[in-house]
Amino acid sequence: MPVLPLDELQLRETDPKTGKLRTLPALHPELKADRSFVLYKPPPKVRDPALVEEFLERAKFIADDLNWLLALPHDKFWCQVIFDETLQKCLDSYLCHAPRKFDASLDFPLEVNDIQKCLHRSVFLTFLRMSTHKESKEHFITPSVFGEILYNNFLFDIPKILDLCVLFGKGNGSLLQKMIENIFTQQSSYFRDLNETVPTILQVFNNVLQECGLQCDGASAKPQKLEERVKVTPSTMPLQALKDIVLYLCDTCTTLWAFLDVFPLACQTVQKHDFCYRLASFYELAFPELESAIKRRTCEDKSYENIQPFIEEFLQIFTSVLQERRFLRDYDELFPVADDVSLLQQASSALDDTRTAYILQAVESAWEGVERRKTPVIKSPPPPMVPDGASAMVENAPKDSEGLDGAYHLEYDCAGATAAPAAKVSGVELDSLISQVKDLLPDLGEGFILACLEEHSYSVEQVIHNILEDRLVPSLDKLERTMPRQVKTEPTPLVTSRYNIFQDDEFDIFSRDSVDMSRVQKGRRKDKDTTKSLLNDKRLIAAQKERYSQYSVIVEEVPEQEGEAQFYRVDYEDEYDDTYDGNQVGANDADSDDELISRRPFTIPQVLRPKGQEEEEEEEEEEEVEETEKETTKQDHFVQDPAVLRERAEARRMTYLARKGYKYDNTPAVVGNVKGHGQSRDTVQERKKKEANKGARANHNRRVMADRKRNKGMIPS
Repeated sequence: MPVLPLDELQLRETDPKTGKLRTLPALHPELKADRSFVLYKPPPKVRDPALVEEFLERAKFIADDLNWLLALPHDKFWCQVIFDETLQKCLDSYLCHAPRKFDASLDFPLEVNDIQKCLHRSVFLTFLRMSTHKESKEHFITPSVFGEILYNNFLFDIPKILDLCVLFGKGNGSLLQKMIENIFTQQSSYFRDLNETVPTILQVFNNVLQECGLQCDGASAKPQKLEERVKVTPSTMPLQALKDIVLYLCDTCTTLWAFLDVFPLACQTVQKHDFCYRLASFYELAFPELESAIKRRTCEDKSYENIQPFIEEFLQIFTSVLQERRFLRDYDELFPVADDVSLLQQASSALDDTRTAYILQAVESAWEGVERRKTPVIKSPPPPMVPDGASAMVENAPKDSEGLDGAYHLEYDCAGATAAPAAKVSGVELDSLISQVKDLLPDLGEGFILACLEEHSYSVEQVIHNILEDRLVPSLDKLERTMPRQVKTEPTPLVTSRYNIFQDDEFDIFSRDSVDMSRVQKGRRKDKDTTKSLLNDKRLIAAQKERYSQYSVIVEEVPEQEGEAQFYRVDYEDEYDDTYDGNQVGANDADSDDELISRRPFTIPQVLRPKGQEEEEEEEEEEEVEETEKETTKQDHFVQDPAVLRERAEARRMTYLARKGYKYDNTPAVVGNVKGHGQSRDTVQERKKKEANKGARANHNRRVMADRKRNKGMIPS
């Protein structure tokens, strides 16, 4: 029998008023449970015990009701969602009043943060199930009817979708993208609503410009009335009005950015209204004025004067612990010091830059030689493409939705709803994984869920996907779906499960009965070698003597065996002329003695010599030195007299000049007569020639250059 969708399913039940059987559609108002959902209110801004207790009680009611709703079967769940107005008002109140990232962060008790986190997760799971039209092969809704149900009953609209993106976008982007794509795919009317929403967003920008007294587009600008006084600007408007405008802008821009980041297909619809151009124009007009006003108001606000003592205390504490390098590394890993200093610089203009730079430098030096550890960011894998639209969305049930970010210091840097552990898990973490699957599939037993997790490497999304698509392996398909979880066995005794450095070796007393006590040494060894014992040990020297003694045995000629010479003579029959092979021409000259014909005698190292042999060799060396000194005292005829060499060179030069036909007069005319008796013409000419040409040799032309400078007036005469 084919399975009918929920919108075509008919139920037969007894009428409580008449007691007769009747047939009702599965989606009927009378099938709704009588339950009233309360509205959500944010945590109190004042830390009042009464207000905190009221918030905890209200939040617990809402969380319990949503958990009850998620545990309902498929038909009961949709009857409650469609026909229960209190449920929709409760969900709308949470989307409107849940804290955003830009809200002021307050220090709340731990129980407030825990209940807010639990409520945040329950709301996300509720919307996740509401956006899924197929939970299994037996429980589904016709896609076209599903789109009409969402649109006609206002289960989703553009403002709700925007709030969902800004609240749950971080860490759950892939799930949200799949949810929103399924909603827009099953009901195309949402694209029309989005197209009508964009002009409203642009009108928000124009309203901000008008409130700030800034120029806006001419089409929407209104003429100033005569009775109006001076225009209000961001610098002159009341402080509370400026805060409202800034928060309003933050809410609008952050929400729009989160929506376009999660659902990029909406960019085409937004761009139809020249959104990029209008946004750039608004930014150019508004943001410089707002930034200037905020900085001016910050400096004028006297409340910042109260934080100066705390800043000084912060700097003093860090200055006193800079020598604790390990502490600095661990603290900087959890709470980066650079971020704290940056916040202090923004809060106080009187912050000492020298001290902060010194602290930052000390923190950086603490990381020298140590690899800076970073928190790994696990990226969730892309969701599988299935033809049923959002039918696989339930498989990616998140372990936890995004936290409250800056609102309660709950920056949950989770890997997203699709992240799953890769290694074997146990204890509380394993219970959490089982509860994730059981929240969406409450009919399954914990034992069956545990077996599925072990088969799929503890991947929650893979387990849910395979269960919904009926793709379990045969070993799991044969198991009972309601199988309970087995009772935990007793843990292994500590003695048999412990591991240490002596594991399974000769000293492991837990794995062997006897240990060789002679191998165990207590205290310092008595036979340990000392420096004196090492110096007295001559075994190495004795071993080396035999080795070096072999080097002194040098064989000049190798004797020939009988028959070898005759063999070589018979075999050698080339035409080489060896007449002069036996004559060493010039090899034995007295002035060409070298190592080629005279071999240096082998010398035994001094360490290996016997005592008597060392003295004899020293005497022989002294005699050789004396003979060498006597030979060096003999006259060496190699170096000749320089005067003789000069005479020979002059004779060669004169011979060369005579051969060229130049007659050289050895009588120098430069000398001339005695002073006072006059000089001949030749003497005067020779002296001038000498004076003019003497700079070409030793003086490096100094005289000529001096005359040149004097002629040009550079040197006074």
